[in-house]
Amino acid sequence: MSTDQSNEPQQQPPGTLGAMNRKPDHGEDSYRGSGRLAGKRTVITGADSGIGRAAAIAFAREGADVVIAYLNEDDDARETAKLVEAAGRKAVLARGDLADPEQCRSLVETAVTELGGIDVLVNNAAYQMTRESVEEITEDEWEHTFDVNIHAMFRLVKAAMPHLGEGASIINTSSVNFDQPKPTLLPYATTKGAIANFTAGLAQLLGDRGIRVNAVAPGPIWTPLIPSTMPPEQVAEFGKNTPLGRAGEPKECAPVYVLLASDEASYISGAVVPVTGGKPIL
Repeated sequence: MSTDQSNEPQQQPPGTLGAMNRKPDHGEDSYRGSGRLAGKRTVITGADSGIGRAAAIAFAREGADVVIAYLNEDDDARETAKLVEAAGRKAVLARGDLADPEQCRSLVETAVTELGGIDVLVNNAAYQMTRESVEEITEDEWEHTFDVNIHAMFRLVKAAMPHLGEGASIINTSSVNFDQPKPTLLPYATTKGAIANFTAGLAQLLGDRGIRVNAVAPGPIWTPLIPSTMPPEQVAEFGKNTPLGRAGEPKECAPVYVLLASDEASYISGAVVPVTGGKPIL
């Protein structure tokens, strides 16, 4: 697989896989399951591509049924569904904007109707945009970033609570930016810090119910979000400043989500797990 990012065409956010020259590796040809999530009913937001698709593939191959929540990337989402179904599991497509509180509630209702309940909630959808100055950030953009990245997590968790029993797992996608905020991603980085604290507090709040809450903190991962939200010169160098010297692939995040969703992680709660290519975080 090529790792050349220098000729990647710019896209409009949120970006699609079809428009990318260098395709991310979601584990389509490499992930092998072993029944670690057998029968778990799962909701994954932002599951059309990137980390969400990689998690959906891995979860399905580990035995989970998956609700694939996405904004409007229909072709990418349908392909994710095909990959889940090819693993012999049920795939449910759920299109909609999680910035809308009603869509968050509707997503949970869809999962309960189609799967019969929820065992794992993966809050992964996110919005970001590069801005070189504070003045460039509009109030609408600031509020939209918070609506998608953190407010939706609260709304989804609250809607899902009546359906989450002992042993359930909530997994939130934070970022290396929670500890090392990139100034040109100010709204995004700020929400990622909020997600880390939301995870830590919620884990304590739900511990007595036997519900675990954890977060994954990816570093630079190659997804459609990158060429649709960063200028070409940053896209070309994306990930090269890590100790491993490259951007990560979505498939390299998936095993962490599998672990945190599995019963093997029965004593892991309140954790933020870095997948950063060697960049240390607190």
